[in-house]
Amino acid sequence: MYLRTTKRKNKDGSVVEYYQLAHNERHPLTRKPVAKVIHNFGRTDQLDRDELVRLCRSIARVCGLIVTDPLQESSLPPSAQPFALPGDLKIRKTVALGCPMVIEALWERLGLKKTFNDIVNAKGLRIAYERALLAMTANRLCDPESKLGVWDRWLAKVYLPSCSGLKLKHMYEAMDLFYEHAAEVEKNVFFHIADLFNLEVDLIFYDTTTASFHVDQEDDPEQNANVGLRKFGHSKEGFWAPQVVVALAVTRQGIPVRSWVLPGNSADVATVLQVRADLRGWNLGRAMFVADAGMNSEDNRKELARACGKYMLACRMANVAEIKRDVLSKRGRYSVLRDSLHAKEVILGDGERRKRYILCYNPKEADRQRHHRQMIVEFLEAQLAGHRSQSATSQWAIELLASRRFKRYLRITKSKQIRIDRGAIREAAKYDGKWVIETNDDTISLEDAACGYKGLMVIERCFRSLKRTQIRMMPMYHWASRRIEAHVKICVLALMIERVAELTCDRPWARIRNALEELQVTEFFNLNYRVHMRNELTARTRKILNLLKIKPPNQVIDLEKRPKN
Repeated sequence: MYLRTTKRKNKDGSVVEYYQLAHNERHPLTRKPVAKVIHNFGRTDQLDRDELVRLCRSIARVCGLIVTDPLQESSLPPSAQPFALPGDLKIRKTVALGCPMVIEALWERLGLKKTFNDIVNAKGLRIAYERALLAMTANRLCDPESKLGVWDRWLAKVYLPSCSGLKLKHMYEAMDLFYEHAAEVEKNVFFHIADLFNLEVDLIFYDTTTASFHVDQEDDPEQNANVGLRKFGHSKEGFWAPQVVVALAVTRQGIPVRSWVLPGNSADVATVLQVRADLRGWNLGRAMFVADAGMNSEDNRKELARACGKYMLACRMANVAEIKRDVLSKRGRYSVLRDSLHAKEVILGDGERRKRYILCYNPKEADRQRHHRQMIVEFLEAQLAGHRSQSATSQWAIELLASRRFKRYLRITKSKQIRIDRGAIREAAKYDGKWVIETNDDTISLEDAACGYKGLMVIERCFRSLKRTQIRMMPMYHWASRRIEAHVKICVLALMIERVAELTCDRPWARIRNALEELQVTEFFNLNYRVHMRNELTARTRKILNLLKIKPPNQVIDLEKRPKN
């Protein structure tokens, strides 16, 4: 069996070559050898050379041979040049290579390595704190652990030789260094990414979340000056506990601009004051502040107008009399922006008291909400019809009234009877598929305003990744305020790398990580050598590396010749 080359001459005089896998068979009559084609590889100028090399190595592995690629040999150090593996090599362990390698490459590409190294060099420090921060950030994207877990367990499961000399105290010292220079790092890195990816920074999405702690008491700065962030508050998860408030500003693509860690009892207006003070000198151009209805208050609107100039906020339709009376009842046709997005402009007042509202409508969402409410009403009618006693003190009635799902459509009469509230059903139908946006920007178009707020879901996705799905910011084991803030900002760095990878590959990080986990490195050893070799690249892994424009590592990653003594 052999690789056969055939040529064909075209009408224009050009010659095209083809590769074929063939073997010789004797003709039954002439008894002369005749080539029989087993497989056609196609034109030589359209073939993927790496696939042929991979096929050669696959065959060589079965035969117990080593195939070397001369195009990759030149990039190897002298000690790692291909050699004949002795038969007495033993396997020590296999560790993950794909995720750490990609994260490290993006870490350098986004300017994080240079930024941290500049800080370390300016202070005259000799410890590789930049490597410690890389290890902690990469861990959040691979298998989140505590700082002790990163140093004690996780580093032994991945191939990051540059982090092998780190100690546990270096992790905490690196966090303190990051806390001290956080503002400088965030600003430099963000504008480096904005230039690198040509990001649009005219629209800034902002929101807050909470991170709770499993402790019984809140921090008391009078007893310890190093603590003061953990304060009792009502967390986003719905319980009362010591917590911190985490605020995040991102671009419309979901790239973090900056993060803040504030005491757990901070009000929304206090977070806006901090944002105004920190983003004022960033020169973001025409930045618009976009947030949900939780940020919409008279004080917040005044602060937003001073801080960012222009804002766009969602409104509570059912709680604001002006919106219920004037905005929702405003006559006029919707402008059809998309099949699932209709919008119209409503202007109330004149002069300085002039308010601009954008009333949006989604027909598909309206049908879904209408159908869902109809199912609830049919269920309630069946429940009332199935019980003789309609008393509101009956156990079945108490359970319905205690449910947030059914309570809004029920009422209790003067005679203490439970009934379906038909008025509440008609009132709820007015809001099907609608939402209202308030903005003080008269120049933004109707379409940009409606689509811009619809993109606010990107920050909700960022918070989900931070807290639950990927990076898992909680639980936090730190108590010092500087360590809590540094931990949150490390998680935000991980979110930044995650979003860059997702935007580049056009797929979620979970799928990217699954593909990269197939790339591993195995350590072989004997008395004379210690060698690290990677496994063959799968099609999924190769595609991810190509999309990220990261060169695959050589087959022999590292070769160390041990001294004879």
